[in-house]
Amino acid sequence: MGTVSPSDTWAYALRLPHDPRAARVARVTVRAALAGHGQRELLDDVELLTSELVTNAYRHTRGPCSLRLSALGDGRLRVGVWDSHPYVPAPFAAPSGGRIGTAPLGARGGRGLHLVQEYAETWGGWTLGEGLLGRGAGKLLWFEVRGPDPR
Repeated sequence: MGTVSPSDTWAYALRLPHDPRAARVARVTVRAALAGHGQRELLDDVELLTSELVTNAYRHTRGPCSLRLSALGDGRLRVGVWDSHPYVPAPFAAPSGGRIGTAPLGARGGRGLHLVQEYAETWGGWTLGEGLLGRGAGKLLWFEVRGPDPR
């Protein structure tokens, strides 16, 4: 009898309501998925960056958002967060490697996207075109981190 080995590629998707608890639900989901796939070494960074993107979706939109975690098979993990607002902020509007400055001391916000550029290997974002009735379909922001190559 042969054995079945788990695939090194997988994906999870989660729709989150416009709710202040959405970032916590996203963190719990990330923690469970990464632990379940033996990728604990990525957990702290991915949990933090996911929380930042979901929090921004909550703060800057009035609708739901979606989270997608994808293991790409070569040790890379991609996290994407969709929301209903079409504006793509820096550093996501620039090619990966585009840099933004840090928030001024005493600022109440502005540090989350800086964390993405510090901890993620690559990142990006795009507007998702026209939706129903000529309304924009929002945007997708994503980042990738790399763990040890599973091979």
